[in-house]
Amino acid sequence: MRRDIQPNERAFSSKEVAEEVGIATPTVRKYGQILERNGYEFLKDGDRRIFVQSDIEALVALRDTDKPLDDTAKDLVHQQKERLEGTNEAVIAIPDTYESLPQDPNQLKEVLMFLVNELAATREMNVQLTNDMSELKTKVSRLQQDHHIISSTIGNSAQKTNAKIEKLTEQQKTHYETLLQEEKHKSELLQKEIQTMREEQKKEWSSQIDFNRRLEVAIQKPKEKWGGLFSIFRK
Repeated sequence: MRRDIQPNERAFSSKEVAEEVGIATPTVRKYGQILERNGYEFLKDGDRRIFVQSDIEALVALRDTDKPLDDTAKDLVHQQKERLEGTNEAVIAIPDTYESLPQDPNQLKEVLMFLVNELAATREMNVQLTNDMSELKTKVSRLQQDHHIISSTIGNSAQKTNAKIEKLTEQQKTHYETLLQEEKHKSELLQKEIQTMREEQKKEWSSQIDFNRRLEVAIQKPKEKWGGLFSIFRK
């Protein structure tokens, strides 16, 4: 674990480091991977690297090196280990002495007041986070209710639409059957009329044939009997 981070030391993102060092953001990621592969430790926020000033100096060293990148990375890892070991020794030595504590009661009071204020600010922040979480849960609950209402409305609307479609389909079917019956009835009447016309025409043909036969018989008789020819028109 890194112990070389100073209080209130500024942290940089990959994009900020790229602008600071003068290299592309993908190159920052590449250098970070090379350093980690050789044992270098970065601060992490999940999988995202957080850079401090010492990390930027390591990236500058990789940028400016004439040696293979892995060799330079190993040197940088060695330097970091030495720096971390020195920091651990300093941390271990602190509990054995009270020289770092202020001897002046007023200064000690100021330190304690600072800590109290920090604790109060932290407590206030926790309260705010709790309130935010409660508000977020309320919003999520409302969204779930709205989703349920919308889903129910869509379902009801779909059912009503299907009912209307079924009703219209049934009406259309009934109307079609009515039209079909009407057309069938009209067709039957037309067939009857055609049959009647055929029978009347058949009678006319029969009458014409009979007339032609009688005319032919009258023509074939002797001339003195032609007076009978005109008698056939009287019938």
